[in-house]
Amino acid sequence: MIPKPKSLTMKRLTTVKSDSVKNGMKKAERVTRKCVACGDIRPKSELFRIVRNREGEITVDLSGRADGRGAYLCRNVDCMRKAVSSRALNRSFKCEIDKELIENLFSELMK
Repeated sequence: MIPKPKSLTMKRLTTVKSDSVKNGMKKAERVTRKCVACGDIRPKSELFRIVRNREGEITVDLSGRADGRGAYLCRNVDCMRKAVSSRALNRSFKCEIDKELIENLFSELMK
């Protein structure tokens, strides 16, 4: 048997480090969410969050931290229209939502 040179084993050990922890610094991860209307996965900052709280009230959550079940929508009119026509918010919240309430939410978002 021929012994392996130490330089090869040292090189192998140094390449095992992951790319996310180079030089002792972690990469910042971008939080992503999926639009319920179009299905695009985007950064959370590019989406609106609509929330149904424990009392059953449906509101727009601009902070992104309100308690309750949330659904995310892209910030364009086409996705909002598609959410109404495909009943995507009804599926997300597992309850029936009036179209008037959805239209009021969308008009609030467009301000």
